Amino acid sequence: MSDTPALSVILPVYNESEAIIPVLKELAGVLEKRWSSHWEILAVNDGSNDDTADKILEIAAQYPGIRLLNLAQNVGQSGALWMGFREAKSDWIATLDADGQNDPADLPGMWDGIGDADAIFGYRAERKDTWSKKMGSKLANGVRNGILKEEIRDTGCAIKIFRKSLTFRLMPWNGMHRFLGSLFFMQQAKIVQQPVNHRPRSAGTSKYTNWGRLKKTWWDLFAVRWLRSRYVHVKLK
Repeated sequence: MSDTPALSVILPVYNESEAIIPVLKELAGVLEKRWSSHWEILAVNDGSNDDTADKILEIAAQYPGIRLLNLAQNVGQSGALWMGFREAKSDWIATLDADGQNDPADLPGMWDGIGDADAIFGYRAERKDTWSKKMGSKLANGVRNGILKEEIRDTGCAIKIFRKSLTFRLMPWNGMHRFLGSLFFMQQAKIVQQPVNHRPRSAGTSKYTNWGRLKKTWWDLFAVRWLRSRYVHVKLK
């Protein structure tokens, strides 16, 4: 593998023993086809209590570009992503979920669609989820954009590509991953959005519910709005 990959893909993983091997195989195949050997996958095992780590090591033996990062305890998706940001070798980072619902085949098209932007966010044009999840997501995105005065179409869509430099100022607070758009806007980043495929979960169980997500997000919305209002852009003359 190249010492400086063109793209570092970060996968936060928690108790995905049933799904992780096919997800990693499919992802590695897409990356090899587009970027040859110039890529890496950082599978961040977020304190799983099943055999997820063993499954990652099994597939990593077949693909030198896959690295396992084992966290000492479960810290949540934000903490797992933050560790991946720190360890990524590329100047460009991609993120997606480890449950197989994001389609890695979207990554090459997103890469081509960045243009002169600093980040590209996917949005699920046709969600393969329950009616309640679809409605909950639509409502949450509307409320979030109204409070933050933004136009992020699908903040819950995990598939994104962005400059690693945008992560240098981030801190691993619980919920950070839901506000990457806001945190990048603070740095005056240009973000474009692109429709992506979405698939039904093939194995395992969802770690989120509408009510659980709302409880965790509500006060964060106002905290992020306050932070944006106080952010100072500092640069040399």
